[in-house]
Amino acid sequence: MVHAGASPLSVPDSMENVSDRKPIVVIIDDDELLIKLLSTVLTAAGIAHQSHTAPQAFLDSYNPGQPGCLVSDIHMPGMSGLALQQHLNLLGAVSPVIFLTGTADVSMAVEAMRQGAFDFLEKPVPNQALIACVRRAIEYDASNRAQLAQLGRIRARFDSLTRREHDVYRLLAEGFANKQIAAQLNIAGRTVELYRARVMEKMNVRSLAQLLRMRIELEKRT
Repeated sequence: MVHAGASPLSVPDSMENVSDRKPIVVIIDDDELLIKLLSTVLTAAGIAHQSHTAPQAFLDSYNPGQPGCLVSDIHMPGMSGLALQQHLNLLGAVSPVIFLTGTADVSMAVEAMRQGAFDFLEKPVPNQALIACVRRAIEYDASNRAQLAQLGRIRARFDSLTRREHDVYRLLAEGFANKQIAAQLNIAGRTVELYRARVMEKMNVRSLAQLLRMRIELEKRT
């Protein structure tokens, strides 16, 4: 089911193409009455959403490029919420997952948090608590996707460097001066200056500080 003008998840988009896409909350629960109640709350708050009565139905149409978050029951027949979380982890999914739990499911929810779930809410969930949690998850998702898109752009620039430009980039980031780089690579100082200029241009930076920051960001994600 699709609500509040949301479009179905379909063909995956790259992270860089989602900034203008409206976030969608996906409800996953085998209880259709609960889905209807959650839908009513989200509709009243103006939050676009979809629903599925089984995790596999969601996975069959999953689009990693669609911003938003998931609101899922943790205890469902067939595939539990925890199994869904594990499956999403294997897919490298970034969408934050909010679990709905009964009192007996709290230990399972804690395990889901250890595996990267965004939050869990105990049933019955107060309307305002649900809305607040969903909005936090959507904000987190937007920030995370923006960072990943920026990292992707940095990686693409880095991959465009030639082997020799990579050598110069590495030594520049490690704090070596042009003369030291020339000695290490056994090339002329003027040649180092040319490579340095190419590296700065391709990486789209104006200072060594920016170059170093990019190197740090790339190393954090590898």
